[in-house]
Amino acid sequence: MSDIHIDPDRVPKHIAIIMDGNGRWAKKQGNIRLVGHKFGVGSVRKITEAAARIGARYLTLYAFSTENWNRPAAEVEGLMKLLSSTIESELSSLLKNNVRLCVVGDGRLPQTLKDKLQRAVEQTSSNTGLTLTLALSYSGRWEITEAARQIALEVQSGTLDPQNVDSQCLAAHMPMSFLPDPELLIRTSGEYRISNFMIWQTAYSEFYFTDTLWPDFDEEQLLLAIADYQKRERRFGQTSEQISSK
Repeated sequence: MSDIHIDPDRVPKHIAIIMDGNGRWAKKQGNIRLVGHKFGVGSVRKITEAAARIGARYLTLYAFSTENWNRPAAEVEGLMKLLSSTIESELSSLLKNNVRLCVVGDGRLPQTLKDKLQRAVEQTSSNTGLTLTLALSYSGRWEITEAARQIALEVQSGTLDPQNVDSQCLAAHMPMSFLPDPELLIRTSGEYRISNFMIWQTAYSEFYFTDTLWPDFDEEQLLLAIADYQKRERRFGQTSEQISSK
């Protein structure tokens, strides 16, 4: 398949991906944007299987942001229908590959889609392999705001002392608190921003940007990102000398 060398002992435990470029990919093919989203589903399947195969434990995909609701109504409706049909068609694959599905977002989804997602989450809850998290109607600012709201309610009710509100407390109240912080964040399509994705959790993530559009992002592209990640020294504010002495 590929001669890209990956150290199996240094594969990032948690990989997060901003899947970008479906619309531009479709336009290059002379098609409407929704066609790109449909082909992007194939990349989701390939990358999920590849991430599990190489030893990652968590894969989080930015599938639909809170800002995406501002897109043309026809595109949003098409995306919701595509998500609904994809959950149905991919459930057997998730079960076969021992993948646990999780969903995080503000809940602004069509009820039929929410019901299908909930069933898929429940049916895969006992799987022990890769945890695949879909960020749907999600934003990093929403998540931080939600954590602050929950903390405020606990302080108001007297169950939380304001003196105990620190970074660990805030992190514990995040809707994504069940996930470790991602070591590697990948963004496809040549854009150099995180677009309101996992703002808190990516404070010390390694970023990898590629011009490849999401429908063309395959296992080899994933391996290139991981190989690049493995060349880096993660210091977390310390010096190289401190890291090497450990």
